[in-house]
Amino acid sequence: MVHWLESHLLPCFYKQYVGMDCPGCGMQRSAIELLKGNFAESVHLFPALIPIMVMVGFLGAHLVFKFENGGTWLKYIFIGVAAIITVSYGGKMAGWW
Repeated sequence: MVHWLESHLLPCFYKQYVGMDCPGCGMQRSAIELLKGNFAESVHLFPALIPIMVMVGFLGAHLVFKFENGGTWLKYIFIGVAAIITVSYGGKMAGWW
């Protein structure tokens, strides 16, 4: 399955038309590396993947179990994910990694 995913990656239309990486570039490759068990490489390719997965999982749990402060926690997690994406994208564009 992983081999099939590697050979069927979707192209980044932003990069195709604008000529530079988008803030989500690397997410597919990061997910594939995570499926392979390469945690460090996954974080290197797209640091926000695991926090996004945590956010989506918490959202699903909140929709089912209706946590008392679930909405507030989701806002904080979302802000954290947005900060990770912004910092990693800025670092990538600045050439830090």
